[in-house]
Amino acid sequence: MTGIHSNVMQIKTPEGVAFSLPLASPIARLLAWSVDLGLIALAWLALVFALGLSLVLGGLATAIYYLAFFAISVGYGIAAEWFWRGQTFGKRLLRLRVVDAQGFRLQFNQIVMRNLLRFVDSLPAFYLIGGVACLLSRRCQRLGDLAANTVVVHVPKLSQPDLDAVVSGKFNSLRKHPHLVARLRQRVSPTEAALALQALLRREQMDANGRVALFAELANHFRELTPFPADTTEGITDEQYVRNVVEVIYRTDPPGGAKAKGA
Repeated sequence: MTGIHSNVMQIKTPEGVAFSLPLASPIARLLAWSVDLGLIALAWLALVFALGLSLVLGGLATAIYYLAFFAISVGYGIAAEWFWRGQTFGKRLLRLRVVDAQGFRLQFNQIVMRNLLRFVDSLPAFYLIGGVACLLSRRCQRLGDLAANTVVVHVPKLSQPDLDAVVSGKFNSLRKHPHLVARLRQRVSPTEAALALQALLRREQMDANGRVALFAELANHFRELTPFPADTTEGITDEQYVRNVVEVIYRTDPPGGAKAKGA
C-alpha cells in the first residue's frame, strides 16, 4: 500500500511495516540527468572520432550518429541502473535512486522500460513531455516511470541508529567472514537497510504471522545478495539473521572494538 504526503511517498508492507521515501524533485532529477547526459555525450563523441564515420559514409553518417547516441544513452541508463540498483552516476552524485512504486524489488524489465521511453519524455525538446508529466504526477513520475511503475526518490545519508535497540548482544556469526560482510555492505542499498531496521524497531507491533512472514522475506533477500557458509547461519532464526545483517551494515566494528569469540 502506498500513499503520498507532500513530497514524501509512504509505503506500508502487507506485514504492517510502514516507511517513508522522500521523492526526488524535478530540479534534482534534471541536475542528475544533466550529469549523465554529459557523460553520454563524451562517450558518443569519442565513438564518432574513433570511427571517423563522416569521412567514410558521407550522408549516412548523420543517421548513424543518431542511432549511436540512442544506443549509448539507453545502454548507459540500463546498465548503470541495473548494476547500481536504480542509480546512474548522476543519481549517485545527487543521492537519487529509482525504486519500484509499490516498494518491491526493482526488476530488470522496469529499468529497460523507463529507459526506452526516455526519448518520448524528451520530446519535442528539452524534456518537455517528461517535465509536464512530472509536474502533473503526484509522484513526480515521467512517462517512463508511469509505464514501468517506478519512482525516483532521494536517498538521505545514513546516520548511525541506536543499535542497542535492535541488537540482542549475541555473538554475530556473520563477522567470522569479514570479506563476505564487506560484500554484503556493498550490495545492500540504503533503502533495504532502512527497511530492515524499521522492521526490527517495529517488530513488537506486528501480529505473529505477519512478523514471521516479513522476516522470512527479508532474510531470504539478504541471503540471495550474499550467501554465507551454512555453518555460519545454522540454527539462526530469520529474525536473528536480519538482526545480524543490520548490525554489520550499520556498525563497521564489533562492539568494544574487539573481535568476539564464540559460536
